[in-house]
Amino acid sequence: MPAVFVLIWATGFIVARYGMPHAPPMKFLALRYVLSVACFLLWALAARAAWPQGAAQFGHLAVTGILMHALYLGGVWGAVKLGMGAGLSSLLVGLQPVLTAFWVAAWGGRVAPKQWAGLALGLAGLLLVVWQKLGLGEVHPLNLSFALVALCGITAGTLYQKRFVAPCDVRTANLVQLASAFVVTLPLALLETEGMRWFHGDGSLNGQLAGAMAWSVLGLTLGGSSLLYLLIQRGAATTVTSLMYLVPPTTAVMAWLLFGEPITPAIVAGVALTAVGVSLVVRQPRS
Repeated sequence: MPAVFVLIWATGFIVARYGMPHAPPMKFLALRYVLSVACFLLWALAARAAWPQGAAQFGHLAVTGILMHALYLGGVWGAVKLGMGAGLSSLLVGLQPVLTAFWVAAWGGRVAPKQWAGLALGLAGLLLVVWQKLGLGEVHPLNLSFALVALCGITAGTLYQKRFVAPCDVRTANLVQLASAFVVTLPLALLETEGMRWFHGDGSLNGQLAGAMAWSVLGLTLGGSSLLYLLIQRGAATTVTSLMYLVPPTTAVMAWLLFGEPITPAIVAGVALTAVGVSLVVRQPRS
């Protein structure tokens, strides 16, 4: 399950490259949330899935939906739309395990020395992978602010869900989270003046935008978000978030396969360091 999650999550940056030239970020995400809610609703009704128990659980799920969908996705897609490259945005969001470990340690949680070493190795590998993608003029205060909002959203959302959300059916839980994200995103989408360009000038369907939307709903939301929810429920916070270190290297490989972006020795070394770092963080101690 962790390996599948990393593969799916990495496609989010690839999809942004396909979709953002043809649509404003908040309108794209608002429509994505609506379609995803409809899919989860049909799935939950067909399977007769159990709904969260009590108003408090609905409230906690709403908070995590705003943090992990509205803020995280809105931040990433907004930063890419404003000119930040996928490599740099993945680097900044990839700092999540470090923030999580510091938060856990600050509140009395135990992060073993081996895990700190793994986090350091993972960060070093992450920097090697994306360092060559840091172009001059790529960063300005506005897109950097969007990326930092995304980083804070996914970090706070992961910690909040692990602390307050009781285990419940992943389908109905995601439905509540996505509906909450839609409520927050819709007012921002209505402020955007750019339209979604579903068709080319000759009247043909814009396959890049349609494909980006289809994968965002079916692959990233129904698949990736569901896996993330299950991983958070079943694992420690630092263990789950350390998987985010594998996303930028995986994205680099996908970009090489799909767009011909080169794989350099520095990227290979970064992948190796990241793999070692993640193994140190997630490995269970011997009894």
